[in-house]
Amino acid sequence: MTERDVPFPFEGAEMRSPAREVPVFARSFPSFSLYWRMLILYIRAGINAKNGHYTGEMWASDSYTAIRHLEHVGCRFSIEGMEHFKRVEGPCIFAANHMSTLETVCLPAMIQPFKDATFVIKRGLLGYPFFKHILLAREAIAVARQNPREDLKQVLDEGEKLLERGRSIIVFPQSTRYPVFDPAQFNSIAVKLARRANVPVVPVALYTAAWSEGRLISDFGAIHPEIPVLFRFGKPLFVAGTGKEEQAQLQQFIMDALADWGKTDAIKA
Repeated sequence: MTERDVPFPFEGAEMRSPAREVPVFARSFPSFSLYWRMLILYIRAGINAKNGHYTGEMWASDSYTAIRHLEHVGCRFSIEGMEHFKRVEGPCIFAANHMSTLETVCLPAMIQPFKDATFVIKRGLLGYPFFKHILLAREAIAVARQNPREDLKQVLDEGEKLLERGRSIIVFPQSTRYPVFDPAQFNSIAVKLARRANVPVVPVALYTAAWSEGRLISDFGAIHPEIPVLFRFGKPLFVAGTGKEEQAQLQQFIMDALADWGKTDAIKA
């Protein structure tokens, strides 16, 4: 694999999967059909990353290929609001709710072509063969999720350095995946980092229940193509004062998007 131009359909403000005929095998066995394709994709990417030949362009391209693999088994994407972060000069922080592995796999395709980026991830992801080399190549911030105070310090210290170098950061303030959005579980780590580094934070709402949690391996569960895959980016927020107002705006943006999509069952009452 070599560095190349990527044919992303994300030049405008939004993207929606086109209607297409799903092959019989993929329709009958969507999980198997997806995962063997993803395995090949990430083995190749992991080998390149381990050998030091994995660029941001390649990461974005592989992420877009993952979206196409999901579409191949019948998943349909709706992505809105990308014009908001494209207008921002310099790096920013993307703060999203966290439902499944799908957003970790697919967000780079939406963000990386326009903002060089990386993730704050759980350290356990570095235990996966091949995938760990990709995350290391992208300089992901890996936190243990055992001591919130230590995790916060690590994200603030490492995140500020990356932002100073021009790299944007994707954060899931819920820390772990939840099928239902609970504002109380959505911590202020993104706002604190944005305030410290003096960069804007971009709200990201998502609904990715199509990729369920696995029983044996939590990151790899059954695929449900009949469930729509929804992403919405909001206007960047510039943190002032304590950041409490911006934190409330992040939470409200996600709840408003879920309600607008008719997914009120994904909001904790």
